[in-house]
Amino acid sequence: MRVVVSIPAYNEEKTIGKVINDIKRVMDHTKYNYKISVVDDGSKDRTAEISKKAGAIVFSHPKNYGLAETFRTEMQRCLDLKADIIVHTDADGQYLAKDIPRLIKEVENGNDLVLGSRFKGKIEHMPWIKRFGNMAFSKAISNITGMKISDCQTGFRTFTKEVAKIPLRSTHTYTQEQIIRAVKEKVKIKEIPIYFAKRRSGKSRLLKNPFEYAFKAWVNIFRVYRDYEPLKFFGNIGGLLFSIGFLIGIYFIYLHFTTGISGHLGLLFLMVVLIFTGLQVVLFGFLADSRRK
Repeated sequence: MRVVVSIPAYNEEKTIGKVINDIKRVMDHTKYNYKISVVDDGSKDRTAEISKKAGAIVFSHPKNYGLAETFRTEMQRCLDLKADIIVHTDADGQYLAKDIPRLIKEVENGNDLVLGSRFKGKIEHMPWIKRFGNMAFSKAISNITGMKISDCQTGFRTFTKEVAKIPLRSTHTYTQEQIIRAVKEKVKIKEIPIYFAKRRSGKSRLLKNPFEYAFKAWVNIFRVYRDYEPLKFFGNIGGLLFSIGFLIGIYFIYLHFTTGISGHLGLLFLMVVLIFTGLQVVLFGFLADSRRK
């Protein structure tokens, strides 16, 4: 079997060389025919140069496109390299190369997508807000898929070439959508515990501002629900609006039998708007759900 270890990188000149050398050191002691592929997402430093010198096959984007588009490029490059098994890891060195053979072994054992779970293993360091965000993501994905996932955000994963061919639509990230679509395709998924090391050089680009990270994290959760559970997403919003309008209607019935309704034209108008808007949103949820299927 041909294994391709795929690494997305953006301005990681301080760590990428060691990451590649660690992977080579581990993989050279295995039976696998492997290659290391680096997709440089428009780095402004020496990431591409160092990756080539370390022995990786490098493809560079002309500018920074972000995680989702880089992942699509990675998958195409891996398929072009005739990969049977793809190992996806990060360029910052927080995932350990020594865990790669364990992930590959689980694919050989019949699993299609193997996730390296930080929360089932050991986390050396993770800011509390990122930890909370990851747990919230995993809870949301578990609810959508009906499968318990402890770490849907992990970038350390191994999968077959068939899983690599599953198209992804996200413009933000690949991590959750690949899991959701893999479940929809009825592929076999497994999590195994891994060690997550503290970042040794530089700062995380995903956590420059904790409040910005929290905002984007929740926006992304809403996007996931909107795209993959539209009936639940729009149904809850429409149901809430309708319920508020209905409660106002109950209040008007109370007024009718007590002091009278006169003088509440604005509230009456609000009730009508809420009820009809709620019904329309629920109807939109039904339509979106039927088109998704």
